[in-house]
Amino acid sequence: MSIRFTAKARKGMVALTVAAGLAVGVAGCGGSGGDDKKPDRSASASRASGSDPSTQEGQSDQPLAELKGSDGLLLQIASVQRDAGGFVTVNGILKNDGAQTAVIPSALSGNETEIIRNGRSLGGATLVDPQGKKRYYVLRDTEGRPLTTTGFSTLKAGATLAVFMQFPAPPTSVTEVDFQLPTFTSATIKVSG
Repeated sequence: MSIRFTAKARKGMVALTVAAGLAVGVAGCGGSGGDDKKPDRSASASRASGSDPSTQEGQSDQPLAELKGSDGLLLQIASVQRDAGGFVTVNGILKNDGAQTAVIPSALSGNETEIIRNGRSLGGATLVDPQGKKRYYVLRDTEGRPLTTTGFSTLKAGATLAVFMQFPAPPTSVTEVDFQLPTFTSATIKVSG
């Protein structure tokens, strides 16, 4: 399936998504070092409570999930919203919680030639419906560009970047999905809307 967006519509969508991500995701930016390299661990929703990410629903000051990556990178998922057009948009904050500038791993773009050809992105992200046994990949436009934050290669120590990823929506009966991003831990997150 191919979606065609004009440059103006795409810029407007990115601006709106970035603004929403900043508004929701700036709160709750805590972290600690160590244990960055355990990819099969589930992400914790909150360091303070240690609760499951799906129980954080309705708490706008807390991320739905916090995923640890390499070199002190953290991805805080602020919202997972089902849109009217048959999409699911994941908004969050990518943070460098380390002491040095982090080089964003190229693995985040995934391994699909069409997406890699368009530069660094979060195109390797997927949503998995464990009940329906289906994996959903980041959408792309008719020119192969992923519908996600693109064009970043480093993140300074302590810096944050509002990010988004857009996926095809699973059936409305699916309320929880597993979010996966290469080099990061995975998390089960609740889909709103």
